[in-house]
Amino acid sequence: MPSGPLQRGDYAPVKPGDLRSPCPAVNALANHGYIPRDGRNVLASELLSGMNQYGLGSFLASMLTHPVFLEQSPKDHKAKSTWWNTLAHPFATAFAAFGVREPQQKDADGIACLNLDQLALHNAIEHDVSLTRLDFAQGDNNTPQPQLIADLLASSSNGKTITIPDFIALRKRRYEKQKEDNQELDFKGMQVQLACSEVAMILKVFGDGKEVPVDYVKAFFQDGRLPRNEGWLKRRWWTLGLIEVNMLASKIQAALAPSEKTTISVASVVH
Repeated sequence: MPSGPLQRGDYAPVKPGDLRSPCPAVNALANHGYIPRDGRNVLASELLSGMNQYGLGSFLASMLTHPVFLEQSPKDHKAKSTWWNTLAHPFATAFAAFGVREPQQKDADGIACLNLDQLALHNAIEHDVSLTRLDFAQGDNNTPQPQLIADLLASSSNGKTITIPDFIALRKRRYEKQKEDNQELDFKGMQVQLACSEVAMILKVFGDGKEVPVDYVKAFFQDGRLPRNEGWLKRRWWTLGLIEVNMLASKIQAALAPSEKTTISVASVVH
């Protein structure tokens, strides 16, 4: 950690009173100062710019950013979603379920903003059977759990990298464990798609799409930082796009539980 004033990109661990989310990627951006370090009043433009640190293409970065800045949908939003609303507001209608902002939530300049802890809204982008968080019904779906992080790091079959089969085996163990521990488990459809796309993103951003170094995963999930000290560099010659992520996520989802189609179905993913 730098001894002088922190600059954009410098790493500093979260401080008491700072807000963080269930998403390690967003948290790392805050810890490096690419978005507000205190996790408050984050703008879409700041998060979108920060996504560049992961080597994402502009379309994928936009798809990961703008939906969460939609206002939270009322519980009966499907009933209110008419064909006219769909035609008039196609983006807001299509991605309404991902919105986490409170109605009219804006900063002092009148710009739409959100606080990072709002990303813990259940079944928006947060979902049960996280690799490193408890389920919503277990009381705290936001705070990283040291034992789950240890299990993630120990999932490597060779002690050096975590491979696609390692991730799949871990996902299966987590699912079976949560079926026992959480009687209100909600993990199907979109939740499964999100979980598989998250694994795909880890493999594509920090690895070669087949495996990722354990020390990169440790820095990212345990320390909440980009693994630059361990040698990681973001993509230089081409950016990571939505189709590339979707292809790997679908492969992971198909291998995860091909016989449980009522729970896990193969589909392309958005996040």
